[in-house]
Amino acid sequence: MGEDEEATLRTLTSHRKLIDSAIEQHHGRFVNSAGDSVLAEFASVVEAVNCAVEIQTGLKAENANLPPERRMEFRIGVNLGDVMVEGEQIYGDGVNVAARLESLAEPGGIYISGTAHDQVRDKLALGYEDRGEQTVKNIARPVHVWRVLPNGAAPPGRRTRQIPRKYWRSGVLSLSGLAIVVATIVIVQHLSLRPQTTHASIPPPEKPALPLPDIPSIAVLPFANPSGDPQQEYFSDGISDQLINDLSRIPGLFVIARNSSFAYKGKSTTEGEIGKELGVKYMLEGSVHKEADQVRIGVELVDASTGSEKWTARYDRPLKDIFAVQDEIVGKVVTTLGLLFKLDEMKLPHFGSAPPTENLEAFDDYLRGVKSFSLGILALGTKDDAEKAQKLMEQAIDLDPKYAEAYAYLGWIHMMAAWNQWSGNPLADLKQASALGQKALALDDTDSSALSLLCESDWMQMRYDQALADGERAIIINPNYAGGFFALADALNVYGKPEAAIRAAQKAMRLDPGGKDLYSGDIGVAYVEMGRYADAVPILKQSLAAFPNILINHICLTVADVELGHDEDARAEAAEIVRISPQFTSASLLPGRDAAFGKRIRDDLRKAGLK
Repeated sequence: MGEDEEATLRTLTSHRKLIDSAIEQHHGRFVNSAGDSVLAEFASVVEAVNCAVEIQTGLKAENANLPPERRMEFRIGVNLGDVMVEGEQIYGDGVNVAARLESLAEPGGIYISGTAHDQVRDKLALGYEDRGEQTVKNIARPVHVWRVLPNGAAPPGRRTRQIPRKYWRSGVLSLSGLAIVVATIVIVQHLSLRPQTTHASIPPPEKPALPLPDIPSIAVLPFANPSGDPQQEYFSDGISDQLINDLSRIPGLFVIARNSSFAYKGKSTTEGEIGKELGVKYMLEGSVHKEADQVRIGVELVDASTGSEKWTARYDRPLKDIFAVQDEIVGKVVTTLGLLFKLDEMKLPHFGSAPPTENLEAFDDYLRGVKSFSLGILALGTKDDAEKAQKLMEQAIDLDPKYAEAYAYLGWIHMMAAWNQWSGNPLADLKQASALGQKALALDDTDSSALSLLCESDWMQMRYDQALADGERAIIINPNYAGGFFALADALNVYGKPEAAIRAAQKAMRLDPGGKDLYSGDIGVAYVEMGRYADAVPILKQSLAAFPNILINHICLTVADVELGHDEDARAEAAEIVRISPQFTSASLLPGRDAAFGKRIRDDLRKAGLK
C-alpha cells in the first residue's frame, strides 16, 4: 500500500472476486470479511477443501501476471466442527481452530484439521502432509494438522496420504514471490445446530431504493468480531459507533445513523442492496479484534454500487492508541472521498486533540454500557438493560469524572426512565437527566447528544425557547444526527411550529430510514396540531403499530378520532392511554406553548372519557 495504493487495491479486488466466486460455486456461505480476510462456511467439507484448492490455483495464475514485489498470497485454514450461530454470524472453537490453522499455513498454503482430513482423505485426488499435533493459542487440546498437497508431492521425510493419480485434481501450489501475506479462513460446520426449515420460505418484498444525496454519502456497517468470543462484541460494535459519530460531524458528508446501519448486522445482504435501501454510495466495514493490551482493526471503504474497494487498511496497535487509530481511519475516509468526488473543501474539522477519555477502563465500561442498553431507535431496551448500563456508566464516570459522553449517555438512561415511568418518580428522573446533560455540556460544549437530551428535557419542563435553541445547536454541530432532528421535531411541535416539525422529522427519517415509523409519529402530531385529522390518523396508527407505548401518539390519535366523530375509536385510544399511564388525566398534560391547542386537546380527551 505504501508504494502503490491504487495497484494494491486493484490486485486485492481482483483476488477477492476470485475467492468470492469460488465460495459461491462450491455452495459455501460468505459469513464476513475484513478487507483481506474471509470467513465462509460450507455444508460439505469436501466442497470446502475443493474450494480452497481452486482458490489457491486461481490466485497462482493471477499472481503469475504480476511482478514478484506486487504479488499477494493467501493462507487458508479449513476445519470441521460445531459452531454457535447468532443471526448470520458463527462463533466458537469451530471457527477458532480454522483461524489457527490459517495462521500456521505458509503463504499460498492450505492447512486442514484432523477432523476435516478424516472426511476427505479417501474422496479427493490430493496429497496430505502430516504435520502432527500442534498446540495452538486459546484451544484447550492440541490440533492434528495436515497440509494439503494439490500436486500430491511431499518434501523428503514427510508422511503423506495420496490418491491414485487418475483421480488427481489439477492445480499446483506456488510458494515463491511473497510480497504481501493476507489471510483467508474457510470454515466448515455441521448442520445440526441450525434450525430445520419445515416449509418453503417466502422472500420478503424488495425495499424501495432511496435516491442518493448530492454530497458524498456513507454507511458504517457494524464491524465484525473475528475473535470468536461473543463477549467481545461490545468492543467491535463500539468502535463502529464511534466512527459513525466522528464521521457525522464532518461538513459536506451524509452519514447514515447507527440504528439503520446496525440493522444489517448478521444478515447476508449485499453492499449493493444496502446501498439502495439506505440511499448511500459508500460503505465502511471491517473487523476489530481486541486481545489483552493490543487491538487489530481491519477496515475497507467499498463502493456500494460496484462492490469495489476504494481503500483498505489494517492497524495493529497498542490499545492505548485506539483513539488515534479512529482519527486516522476517519481522516483516510474523508481524504479518499474528497479525491473520489474531487472536492477540495472535503476536509476534517478541528475536533481538538483531546480524546473523549484518557482512561481506557472508563472507555471499556462506556462501550459495555452502550451494548447493554442501546439508544438505537429500534432497540430501546428494558428496565433491566437500563439498570445494567447505568451501573457501567457510573463506573466510567467514577474512573474519569470528566468523561462528557458518559454523562450524556447516563442522562439519556434517566430520560428513558422518565418516559417509561420505571422508577415511579418520572419528575425526579427528568430533573436528573437535565442535570447530567448540563454536566456533559459543561465538559464538552460540542456534545450534540447532550444538547439533544437538554432539548427534550427543556420542553418537558416548559422551557420552550431554550429547547429550540438546544435542538437547533445540536444539528448545527452534527448535521447527520438523526436523534438531534427527532428531539428538535418534538420541541417544534410543542412550540407550535408544526410545519417546521415535519421538516425536522423528515430529515431524521432520511438519515435513519430504519426509524421511519418512530419519526413519523412527529408528523402525525403535527398534522393534528394543523387540524389535518384525516391525514394524521393513518400515520399515527402506523407509528403505534411499531411503537405501541408512545403516549403522545395515543393522545393525538384520540384527539383526531374525536374531531372526526370516531367516538368508539377515540374511547379505545383513551383506554390505551390509561394502560400506559394509569394516573393520567387531561389536567396532567403539559400545556404546551400554544394555549389554544392545549385546551383543544384537553377538551377532546374528556370527550373520549378521560378525566
